Amino acid sequence: MEDLWRALSRLRLADRELSDVLGEVTRLATEHVPGAESTSITLVRGDVPTTAAHDGDMALAADELQYARGYGPCLDAGRGGVQLRVDDMRTETRWPDYTARVLAVGVRSSLSTPLPYQGTTIGALNIYSTRPGALASDTSAEAAREVAEAVAVAVANADAHALLGEHARNMELAMQSRAVIEQAKGVLMAQRRVDADAAFDLLRDASQRYNRKLRDIAAGIVASVAQPAGGVSPDGRPGRSGG
Repeated sequence: MEDLWRALSRLRLADRELSDVLGEVTRLATEHVPGAESTSITLVRGDVPTTAAHDGDMALAADELQYARGYGPCLDAGRGGVQLRVDDMRTETRWPDYTARVLAVGVRSSLSTPLPYQGTTIGALNIYSTRPGALASDTSAEAAREVAEAVAVAVANADAHALLGEHARNMELAMQSRAVIEQAKGVLMAQRRVDADAAFDLLRDASQRYNRKLRDIAAGIVASVAQPAGGVSPDGRPGRSGG
């Protein structure tokens, strides 16, 4: 366990793609969870499960068998927030249709651990072995929980980074919109000989009348200034001069 803790503590999250981080986590799980031979991470977003990373083809094949049926230990662990262990697929009775098929890809035992995330779960860490009872120890269960927490931290970090990026994009768009609205107000103030408040009222009324976004109305007015039409109407289209 100490080796696992040290390895997870050295895991670098910053400036990396989530897929790269999770790929490293699955490798660490295979190396450090007693009995593990192949590992995967199932993430459920919008009720759709996907294998976000895997170490060994056996884990990927076992996951996809469950996705095709909509049930199995990894899906049920993620949905129920409980750790689920299968000591021997030959004698397991909870998922008979799944266990009969997963034996064909070499899986004899498995351990699925939910991924904790903001008071709920977002999937599961799945560990597979070709040997019965290979994952039955308390040490395996505890090590799997440690890895699952590291996965949850990595996903939370990636989500926070994505949210920050979206916020920055929205701020940039808002600043651009404000700039073009101010330019359009200036055009209307000069064309209509009104003050700033009245110019904004003209923009707002045009937005409501034509069911167009305020910034689009403003952009049309600013763009029309370069046209030789001799004036603009509040909807951004050329108007008569002298009005």
